[in-house]
Amino acid sequence: MEKPMSPVNSSLNAPPTPPENSPYVLLLTTVGSREEAQTLAQVLVEERLAACVNYFAVQSVYYWQGAVQQDGEWQLILKTRLALKPAIEARLKALHSYELPECLVMPVVGGSEAYLNWLGSQLQTPSP
Repeated sequence: MEKPMSPVNSSLNAPPTPPENSPYVLLLTTVGSREEAQTLAQVLVEERLAACVNYFAVQSVYYWQGAVQQDGEWQLILKTRLALKPAIEARLKALHSYELPECLVMPVVGGSEAYLNWLGSQLQTPSP
């Protein structure tokens, strides 16, 4: 017999952190145009702040400045190392057209060993 699921899972309230054996994260941001997505992706990969950036068109609905907004945007998914987040945030602040750029980080909890090795070899080694 299965146990009923608990209505509250305390682990859902804990901030996500990458497991000790994975320094890698996916960092999300959105921009307003394909051209801005291409430019930002190119800069972040050239500067080795991201090993790879995927970008694609999305439709966003959000609350901003007292009203619900709906816009076409471009979602970027950066494959990177958590330790590079401060440098990425600085580049977003310098290059991004939005007043408040999205910067969400999701831990990578696993992946193929070969891919994760490649990912790490493409990135800057962060300063201590």
